[in-house]
This record gives sequence, C-alpha cells and structure tokens, in this order.
Amino acid sequence: MLSGMALCRTRNCRFMMGEDGRRMRKCVLLLYQPCHLSTNSKPKSMLSLIASKAKYANEKYEHFLERKFPNFYLLYSTFMKGFRMLMTEAKEVGRIKQRMNHQGIPFHQLPYREMEKLRQFRRDIIKAAPVVIISIPPFANYLVFVLMYFFPRQLLIRHFWTPKQREEFLDIYHRMRVEAYPEILDGLLNAVPKLSERNLRNQMFQLCTQVQHGTHPQVENLHAVCTAFSGPPLGMKRLDVQQMKALSRVMFLTPHLPAFLLQHRLGSHICEIQNLDCALLKLGVNELSEEELKRSPRHRCCCIVWSYYLPTTSSP
Repeated sequence: MLSGMALCRTRNCRFMMGEDGRRMRKCVLLLYQPCHLSTNSKPKSMLSLIASKAKYANEKYEHFLERKFPNFYLLYSTFMKGFRMLMTEAKEVGRIKQRMNHQGIPFHQLPYREMEKLRQFRRDIIKAAPVVIISIPPFANYLVFVLMYFFPRQLLIRHFWTPKQREEFLDIYHRMRVEAYPEILDGLLNAVPKLSERNLRNQMFQLCTQVQHGTHPQVENLHAVCTAFSGPPLGMKRLDVQQMKALSRVMFLTPHLPAFLLQHRLGSHICEIQNLDCALLKLGVNELSEEELKRSPRHRCCCIVWSYYLPTTSSP
C-alpha cells in the first residue's frame, strides 16, 4: 500500500478503466532513471564548452605573442598554419591513395592536380624524414629547433616557410639551376661532333649557339633533333657521370650518388615530369590557378628539354 502511494506520488502510476467500469490503478516500476548529475547527459555541450574555452585561451596567447614578441609570433603562426596545411594535405593524399586502390587507377592516369599532390607530398616526406629521426633521442628536439631556425631551406618543407622565405628560396633555387646550365651546354657541344648524321650535327650546333646568345629555341626545333638523344652519345644510357650530375642539379636531385643510381633517378624523374606534362595538357593551362601557374612552367621546361634524353618512343 505504502509503495503504491509512493509510486503514485512519483507519477509512476496511471489510472485506467477496467472491463467492469471500475477505476483501476496501474503502477510501473522503472528500474533505471537517468541521473541528472551524470556527465553523459549533455556530453556535446560540455565538449563544446571546453573547446570554446581552449580557443579563447589560445587567441589570448596569440595576441600576447603578437604584441610582446612579434618575431617569435611570426615563426609560431607560420608553424601552426603549416602544420594545419600538412595535415589537410595528408588527408587528401590518403583519399587519393584509397581511390587508386579501390578503382585500380595507376599513377600516370590521375588528373594533374592529384598527380602533382602525390608527387610533391612524397618529396616533402623524404625531406622531413631525417629531421624527425634526429629529434627522436631525448632533448635532441632542442638541437633540431636551432638547426631549423638557422637552416630553414635545407631542413624545413614548404609548408613551414614564411611568404618572404618562399620568395627568397625560389630565387635561390633558380640561381642554382642557372649555374648548372653552362656545364650541360658544354657537354652538348662536346658531344655534337660524335653524331653520325651531318644534318643532325648542324641542327644541334645551331640550337646550342642560339642558347649561348640568349635565344630560347622553339619546340619544333627541339622535336627536329629528338633522334639525337635516342642513342649514343646523348642517350640516357650513354651519358657520362659529369653530365648526369649536371642534370641532377638542374632537377634538384642529389648528384653525390653512384652512376647507376644517378641514371635510375634521372629516368624515373623525367618519366614523372612527362606524366605531369601530359596531364596538364588534358586539363588545360587556362584551368590553373595563379599558384599552380608559378609551378607548372618549371615542370614543362624540364619536360620539353630533358625528355629527349629518353628513347624516342617515350618522348612527348
């Protein structure tokens, strides 16, 4: 009786009409009721509150750094933006890889932007790997921070460069490439007399003379001499070590490797550039953004000039 009254007061009892018209009371005992003191009642609101507090504290900290330590704030903001960009790019690369595995799409059939993203991300990971390995021992990360501060171009990937550093480093890379051009041109001139066809020798000599006088050769003229690079002495398998080292410096590959590794890396690198060039032709240059246009001339220049070091069947 007492328990029925208690259940009725707690609104766990309901009044119903029986078959004979009498009023009956039906009590239901709930074995579980949610506790209002539990943290599971509104977990989303609690997490959003914590996230908003953390965001507010982070904004206050950034304003403090910007006001008191502007130089350090520039490095801090560049690092945070670069880290977010790197994580976003890693997710995009993962989605591209997953689609390639599920649909069986080879690398050379990817669209231009996806192909370039995979290629550049792989180069960034290879560049960052030594820094990560060095920072593994205890307290070694402080040494890494010092090295990254004094040698950002050699140790940091492009995500962690400031806008000023990006422009400065691109100029440095351009000068490094220009410094290797005379050696490559001298190698071509020394190899011209060894060509068997007289007409081919004359065309090669004219092209080299034009480049020496600052005239850019036409693509048609390059196509006319492509057979000179399909065999000795200018074929990829016939180049000497100095010529391969000069070509490696132009393409920003390590020249301090044995001859067979230099040859292999040059061949694979040129094939990648050819695939990028074909994908770019399918996309259309008009579809590129301003940032993409700044990068694409470097790839097309390398492809037009150095693809002739591959056999004629693989040239564009």
